[in-house]
Amino acid sequence: MSAIPPASAETIDTSKPHPARVYDWFLGGKDNYPVDEELGRQIESLEPQTKYCAQHNRWFMRRATRHLAEAAGIRQFLDIGSGIPTEPNLHRIAQSAAPEARVVYVDNDPIVLAHAEALLTGTPEGATEFLEADARDPDAILEQAEGVLDFSRPIALSLVALMHFISDDDGAYDIVERLMAALAPGSHLVVSQMAGDFDPERTRQAVEMYKAGGVTLVPRSRAEVERFFAGFELVDPGIAWLPDWHPELGVDEVRNGTPVPLYAGVGRKR
Repeated sequence: MSAIPPASAETIDTSKPHPARVYDWFLGGKDNYPVDEELGRQIESLEPQTKYCAQHNRWFMRRATRHLAEAAGIRQFLDIGSGIPTEPNLHRIAQSAAPEARVVYVDNDPIVLAHAEALLTGTPEGATEFLEADARDPDAILEQAEGVLDFSRPIALSLVALMHFISDDDGAYDIVERLMAALAPGSHLVVSQMAGDFDPERTRQAVEMYKAGGVTLVPRSRAEVERFFAGFELVDPGIAWLPDWHPELGVDEVRNGTPVPLYAGVGRKR
């Protein structure tokens, strides 16, 4: 399977912010537009530690991937809502531990697609592919990913900083259930999710800011995050605050002790 061709500039909607580009701005990237920066600055004015929290999401992805590739022996990864490339990417982490690892990235933002080529430089022993698909269409994702991944063997499904952009009305739990149902026993689910029970008033204001920018934001409580893992075996320490999920696996992480109001969890399908 070949990569999706880069999208043309004409297909990029710069009239409203996109979560991947706002996230890129939080991380100090340059692949965003004034409308993304505007929303990012509004959120930062409400919560000055937002950029720090975004960095923690990246750090969690790296720690979880390192754990799965090294301790759990996972050799296949499906990363949905991959976002704009930020080194080291998931496949760099996975293939540094296991050069034969196969990684599929999925996103639906044209500017992310335009950077797909940068994502596709992996090890010769492994595979790295990029698919254009919407997270709300799990069947399309699974159909395309079958060209790269062996669904008879365990796969790690990575949904990092994604599910808080998908509402219950859009079938958030059904999407995760459908994706995991297609994966073999021994597969893992990786989720980070904005907390709805940390600072309810500030969270409400953040939801309103995103809504004004045309972006859905759905914070969830610990119990609501646990629901994504129903029937799975949670990896210790279970559902935890982002910085508390296996901090010993971190490399070059700089922490200042500031609370990070996002939950993290990794679960194994029996």
